[in-house]
Amino acid sequence: MPLFAKDFGLSAVQSSWSLSISTATLSISMIFAGAISDSIGRKVMMCSALLLSSIACTLCAFAQNYPQLLILRALLGLVLSGLPAVAMAYLSEEMEPSSLGFSMGLYISGSALGGMMGRVMVSLLTDALSWRIALAAIGIAGLLSSIEFWRSLPKSHQFHPTRFDANTILRGLRGHFRDQGLPWLFLLGFLLLGCLVSLYNYMGFRLMAEPFGLRQSAIAAIFSMYLIGMFSSVWVGKLGDRFGRRRVLWMIIAIMLSGLLITLANSLIIFTIGIALFTFGFFGSHSIASSWVGRRAKAPQALASALYLLFYYLGSSSVSQISGMMWGYMAWHGVVLVLTACLLIALLIALRLRSLEPIAARS
Repeated sequence: MPLFAKDFGLSAVQSSWSLSISTATLSISMIFAGAISDSIGRKVMMCSALLLSSIACTLCAFAQNYPQLLILRALLGLVLSGLPAVAMAYLSEEMEPSSLGFSMGLYISGSALGGMMGRVMVSLLTDALSWRIALAAIGIAGLLSSIEFWRSLPKSHQFHPTRFDANTILRGLRGHFRDQGLPWLFLLGFLLLGCLVSLYNYMGFRLMAEPFGLRQSAIAAIFSMYLIGMFSSVWVGKLGDRFGRRRVLWMIIAIMLSGLLITLANSLIIFTIGIALFTFGFFGSHSIASSWVGRRAKAPQALASALYLLFYYLGSSSVSQISGMMWGYMAWHGVVLVLTACLLIALLIALRLRSLEPIAARS
C-alpha cells in the first residue's frame, strides 16, 4: 500500500481502497455463493472460485492506472467469494462435532500461512523487482494451488443439495438472526478482522517512518508473525473443544488487546512483541468464533458461514477506512485508539456469550 500511494500519487486512505474494495465485493457476494453451493455442491464451488480468483489476481499485475486496478480487485473479491464461506460449511458438515474446533483451527492456520506468504512474497519481490511482478507471482501460485485443490480434496459425503431460490435464503436469514448467539458472533467477526487488517495495513506506514525507518523487505519480516497465527488457531481451537468456547474466547481477545497497546512503544523489539501478541489473539479468537458459528448453525449452514464472513470482511473494509482517517489526524496513536474501542466491544460480546445457552441444553 505505501508503494501504491507513491506510484499513483495517493493518500494512505486512498491506497487502502485496493484492499477494501475486494473485501467489500467478497463479503456481499458470499451470501449468494453460499446459497449456490447448497445446490451445485461444495467442491465445485470452491475449485471454481480458486481458479477464477487466480486469473483475476494475475490480471491485476497489468493494470495501467489505479481505477483499472480497483476494478480488477473488485472482480477478484467477487470470484473469490465462492471459497471461504463454503469451506467453513464443508468442514462443519464433514467433521465430527468433537473435532470441529481443531479442524477449523487447521483451516485458519492455512489462511494464516497464506496471508503471511502473500505479504512476505509480495514485499520481497516488490523490493527486488516490482509490485506488478509480485502480483503476477501470487496469481500463478494460486493457479497451481487450485489444480492441486481439485485433485486432493475429498468429495462431500454429508452434503445434501437443495434447490436454490430466494425464499430459502430469506428463511435462512430469519432463522440465523433469531438465534441467540449467531448475530453476536457475526458482529465479533466484523470487529476482529477489521482490527487485524487495520493494524497490518498501517503498520507499514509507521515502520517506514521515524523512529524506525525500515525498508519494505525489512517490514516483510514483521509479517512473518502470521506464523504465530498458524499455531494459535490450532491450539486455541483445541482448547475450545476441551474447555468450551465460552470459557476461552474472552481471554484470547484480552491478549489481543494487550498486544495492541504494547505497539505504542517506540522500541522495535517491544513493538514486535505487541504485534506477536495481537496476531496470536486474532487467529485464536477467529478459530473459536468461526467454529462456534458452525456448531450453532442449522440449515442452511453455508448461509450461516457466509453471514459470519460477510460481517468479517465488511469489518475489514469499514474499520480499515476509519483507521486510515485517524492515521491522517493522529498517526499510529489514532489507529490504536480506533482498534482499542473495537476490541473493548469485542471483549464485552465475548463476556456476554459466556451466558449463552449451550446447544445440548437447548436441544
